[in-house]
Formats: sequence, structure tokens, C-alpha cells
Amino acid sequence: MSPVLEATLTQEMLERFGARAAGYDRENRFFTEDFEDLRAAKYLLLPVPVEFGGAGLSLAEVCREQRRLAYYAPATALAVNMHIYWLGVAADLWRRGDTSLEWVLREAAAGEIFAAGHAESGNDVPLLLSTAKAERVKGGYRFTGRKHFGSLTPVWTRFGLHAMDTSDPNRPKIVHAFMPRDTPGYTIKETWDVLGMRATRSEDTVLENAFVPDRYVARVVSAGAAGIDPFVLGILAWGLLGFGNIYYGLGRRALDESIRTVKGKSSLALSRSMAYHPETQHAIAEMILELEAIEPHLERIATDWSNGVDHGAEWPAKIFAAKYRAVEGSWRVVDQALDVAGGFGIFRPAGLERLFRDARLGRIHPANSFLTHEVVAKTALGISLDEQPRWG
Repeated sequence: MSPVLEATLTQEMLERFGARAAGYDRENRFFTEDFEDLRAAKYLLLPVPVEFGGAGLSLAEVCREQRRLAYYAPATALAVNMHIYWLGVAADLWRRGDTSLEWVLREAAAGEIFAAGHAESGNDVPLLLSTAKAERVKGGYRFTGRKHFGSLTPVWTRFGLHAMDTSDPNRPKIVHAFMPRDTPGYTIKETWDVLGMRATRSEDTVLENAFVPDRYVARVVSAGAAGIDPFVLGILAWGLLGFGNIYYGLGRRALDESIRTVKGKSSLALSRSMAYHPETQHAIAEMILELEAIEPHLERIATDWSNGVDHGAEWPAKIFAAKYRAVEGSWRVVDQALDVAGGFGIFRPAGLERLFRDARLGRIHPANSFLTHEVVAKTALGISLDEQPRWG
């Protein structure tokens, strides 16, 4: 690790975040103290180029740091990922000569907090389609719709959202924009009482003709897969690979806790600890084998992205596959960890009960299993991602 990164996210900070995690979960409370510590350490600026006051880290480098943070405080890492990925997208575009989102980098350096508002009921193809409405008006767009899982609700100052403009029914467009916090026409509904990742406090945001000026409109692209331009693809890369590494870090923590537990766990049937039980050893080996396959997959895809490898139309499938493998594998690891812990593991002081609930949410994050399999298969078969099945 470089001295800069070590100073940004010190071991003492990580231990402090880990000590707070259970309390945030128990109280269903936003991770305020963690957030302020990370802001003060300039962790929230990791992807911002050094020219704008950030650390200038690539996607692969940021993923490694998020993995470290998630090992101690997965909900904290997940929440800040929603801010960091916007900055990563803007930074990548800027480095490629596209300065259209340079303002995002400058505003982030000035302290603005960017959130993600993409989830919608009835829309299982996030980013590419939308149930929200975007209406073109003089000087910008008006947005109407309901967004679920609005990340960083207590602290965001720029709400990243997307909606569909159907003014031309034959050529619908997706409008991507950032809504300032002081915009009239939206309401935050406190709905966040959920299974896991509770510290994120990802409340619903209801938009009612909220006006966003053109200067905060990031992109207007075609609806569906035809709209996957470098901006949209960048969101997929930074968002989903970030998710994958966060859940991988959580899985690593579950493994280490399991090893620690079995070394101190006794049985009337054994003269030594449960670490010497053949089935315990088998379970630990299964967990390790799962995690050993996840890390290189995540590393390869994030490094390819950071190095500008041209995978062309295969990029979405590669990103989705890496995220899918990470969250599915990490879930299996945490589930196995609960078996290894036995009855003790279901009690909150053990810590595994929280990791179990947090890990389950990884499989819900976009892209879910259905969409992942569809994208991977269609890409391999040379079928358009927008192709719909025909029955009968």
C-alpha cells in the first residue's frame, strides 16, 4: 500500500469503523461518525484526479480500498460507493479528454456529496429503462417518479437520477441528471427498515415535477442497450465492481471469524478444538476455495477497465459476471460460516448474524441473477440485449 493510502485509511480508523458497525445496524442509524471521518481523511475523493485535489486512484485501486473498508464496516463501504462511483465515472471521462463532467470533479472537491437514485418498482433493467418521467422544458427537464434505495439520504447534496423522455414515442430517451438538494418538487419518504445494510439509510425519494437545469444534465441517450455509451458503461463498471469488492471483503471477514471461532470451540467428542474435526476443516476449505476464485476475477476485470482494455460489446457481460460471482460466492461463504459457528452464530454479539443479513443483500443489487444471466447469454449468442422473447 502506498503511504498516501495508508494515511487516508489507517488501521486505527478501520478498527474504529468496525467497532461502530454493530451499533449502526442495531439502531438502524446512518453512519454519521464514519462518514465524517472518511470525509476528513479525503477518502471520498479517492478517484478524483490530483489536479482537482483528489488521490487520482483508478477503479482497480479504489476497489482494493473499498474491499479493506468493507472487511470492517460493509454498510459504510456500500454507502460511500454510491458517491465514489460518480466521481470515478467523471474522472475516467476526463482522463479520456471528455470534460463534460469536469464540474462533478470540481464540486466533489468543494465538498458536494453525490448520491445514486436509480432503483424503481417494476424496472428490473436499471439505467437502461425507467418508470420515471423526464419532460423537456425551457432550460432543463422536469422529473416525476419514485426512486427507491436513495443512497446517502441524510447527507447527499447532488442526487444522481435517470428518467425516460417519451415525447417521441418511437425514439424514447433516457435522461441522466443530478438534482441539487435545494431543488423544489421532491419529498424524502423514510422507508428504510430492512434486512441488512441498515446503516446506509437509503430512503425513498419521490419526484413531483422537480426541475433540473441543463447544467446538471449529464447525458441524454437512447433507451435500452443502445444507450450504453461511455458514461453509462462507466456507471456499470464503477458501481457493480465496487459492489463485488465490498461483498468480497465481507466474505473475507466471515472466513476469518470462522477460523477464530473454531479454534476456540470445544466438543465433548473431541480432546482438542473443533478445528481438528474433519467436517470443520472441510467447511473452512470450501470457504477458502470460494474466496480464492472471487478475488482474481474481480482484480482482472477492474484492472482491464483501468488499463483501457477494449472488450467492446462484451464489457457489460464481463462486469455483470464479476459482480455476480462475487456476491453469490460471498453469500455462500457467510452461510457456511453460520454453519461452522453453530448455535452461537445466531446471537448478535457473535457478529455473524449481521454479516449474514448484509451478505444476502448483495444478490438483490443490480444486476440481479435474472438480468445477469440474460446479458451474459445474449452477449455470447450474439443476440441484441434489447431483443424481447416472443411466445406462441
